[in-house]
Amino acid sequence: MSNAIDLSVRVGGVTLKNPVLTASGTFGYGLEHDAYFDVAELGGVCTKGLSVEARAGNEPPRIAETASGMLNAIGLANVGVEAFCRDKLPRLRERGVTVIPNIFATTIEDFVRLAERLDGEPGIAALELNVSCPNVAHGGLEFGCDPQAAARVTRAVRAATKLPVWVKMSPEAGDIRAVGRACEEAGADALTAINTIRGIAIDVERMAFRIKNKTGGLSGPALKPIALRIVWELSRAVKIPIIGIGGIVTANDALEFMLAGATAIQVGTASFTDPLAAKKVLLGIEAYCSKHATAPRDLIGRLHGS
Repeated sequence: MSNAIDLSVRVGGVTLKNPVLTASGTFGYGLEHDAYFDVAELGGVCTKGLSVEARAGNEPPRIAETASGMLNAIGLANVGVEAFCRDKLPRLRERGVTVIPNIFATTIEDFVRLAERLDGEPGIAALELNVSCPNVAHGGLEFGCDPQAAARVTRAVRAATKLPVWVKMSPEAGDIRAVGRACEEAGADALTAINTIRGIAIDVERMAFRIKNKTGGLSGPALKPIALRIVWELSRAVKIPIIGIGGIVTANDALEFMLAGATAIQVGTASFTDPLAAKKVLLGIEAYCSKHATAPRDLIGRLHGS
C-alpha cells in the first residue's frame, strides 16, 4: 500500500492505521485468515464474541442464506476468555494486529468479569460490548433495547477497565438514539452500529424452519440501507465516534457510511463469500482518497449539512 496518504482515523482514544475493521463473528479470531492476507494491515480485528466460559453454541442448522444476505443463529459459540488470552491473543500481538475483543454476557457482573480479565492483557486496543444479549436478571430484556439497561452495563464496564469501551447498538431498540445517548453519558468512547436484525426463513418443501433455532440474525447487503440510516441518525445524536456496520461489501459501501457520519467501518458477512473482502475495501478506500486528494478523516459526516 502507498505511504502517500494518511489513512489513519481516531476513534475516541484509539488511533487506527485505517478505518477498516472486521465485524465480530464473521472473521473468527483473526488468525483464520492468515492464508489470505496479513490482517495486521487492517485498522483492527473485532474478535468473535467472548464469554466468561466457553460455549458450544446452538444446534445446526444454524446458518441460512437469504436474498442479499444470510441468517445466523450460531449462538455465540466461542473458546471463552481464558483460552482466548492464552491461545489467541499472544499470536495476534506478535503479528501486530490491532485487537478489539467483543464481549457478551447475560449479567452485568459477568460483563465486569470479562472487562477486568482483559484489562491487564497487553495488545488490546479497546473492548466492544455486545449488549444485544438476554438480560436474565431482568426477565429476558435485551440490555441494548433499553437506555437505562444499556447505560448500567456501560457504566459498570467503564469502571472496571482503563481500555476504551465501544458499545454495539441493537437495531431493535425502540429509540436507538436514546440508547446511544445513554451509553455516551455512561462513559462509552464509541458506538458500533448496527448488530443484526432478527428474521426467519422457511423451507416450503419440508414445511419447516431453515434454522433449528427458528429465528436468526439477518446480515449482509439487505441490511445496508437500514444500517446507513441508523449511523446517520446516531452520528447526529451523540458526540462520540460511530463505527458503521451492515452490508458493507465494497469500498463505496464503506465510503457511504463515512459520509453519513461513521469514523470507521466493519466488514462482516462479505468475508464469508470473499475472505479478501476487508482487504479489498481498504485498497478501494485508499484509491478513492488518492483520486480525490483527500483522507478518510476528512470524509466523516460530510452529509450532515445536507
